[in-house]
Amino acid sequence: MAGVAVSRAGWVVGAVVAVVLAAGCGLGRHDDNAGSAAPAPVDLASSEPVVPVVTESPAPEPSTASPTASRTAPTKPKAKTKTKAAPTEDPNNFQAPACAKHEGVKVSKSKAKSALNAAAGKSYWPTSAPSLKLPARLVLATAWHESGWQSDIVNCDGGRGLMQVMPDTQKMINDRFGQAFDAHDYRQNAVLGANYLAWLTKYFGDKYFKENYSLKASDCRSHSSVCLLNVVIAAYNAGFGTAEAALGDKQLPNPEYVDSVRSLMASCYCDRY
Repeated sequence: MAGVAVSRAGWVVGAVVAVVLAAGCGLGRHDDNAGSAAPAPVDLASSEPVVPVVTESPAPEPSTASPTASRTAPTKPKAKTKTKAAPTEDPNNFQAPACAKHEGVKVSKSKAKSALNAAAGKSYWPTSAPSLKLPARLVLATAWHESGWQSDIVNCDGGRGLMQVMPDTQKMINDRFGQAFDAHDYRQNAVLGANYLAWLTKYFGDKYFKENYSLKASDCRSHSSVCLLNVVIAAYNAGFGTAEAALGDKQLPNPEYVDSVRSLMASCYCDRY
């Protein structure tokens, strides 16, 4: 998939880092082989109800020194001057590349968040992998890194909407799961992206992690270690074929992208919405 608002390194985190988009970056090319060598799934995507995500300085020590009398007359305190706070810059500093464009309906950030939470709450493998659950934070952070939750953005290479769904990815998911999702609709766009994350989880979980589908951050020693969560994030951006090839060297093909999404999962500017 291709994201709008990031360089190949991706969106960056919170108020600490400003992310500047570069043309043709973000969700990347995960469609490189999405329609060819993918194993056939067992279950269809379901439409189960949404499971929404929930999202001091120490007091100074009292002085023990005795006060001393002052020989000078007390001065009249100066009136406090009111100053207007300067507007803070959006720490994510989203800037679409010149070749990106806007099409369709731009929904509010709150609607985008609801759609992403709904997509994360679905069960995509209810029969063959009922334990496979997508963390809502993974879906929310990936979408924020990809598009800044802009439902109407279309990137230079064709990635579209909240999850920057590529045309080949939409076709692969629809063909394999017997669906007719349309990436132009922001709710279906969220489902397409989440469904693809779930498919990647099943694919790599079956093949490399002994059918363990845990996507817990605690399973990973670091943002660059080869754990299932990191591999799935890497594959969403680089393509499952590219990610799988890198596994042969026990590496991630795009560690900067993975680090960005993992960091956003921990702390995201999007949490204000």
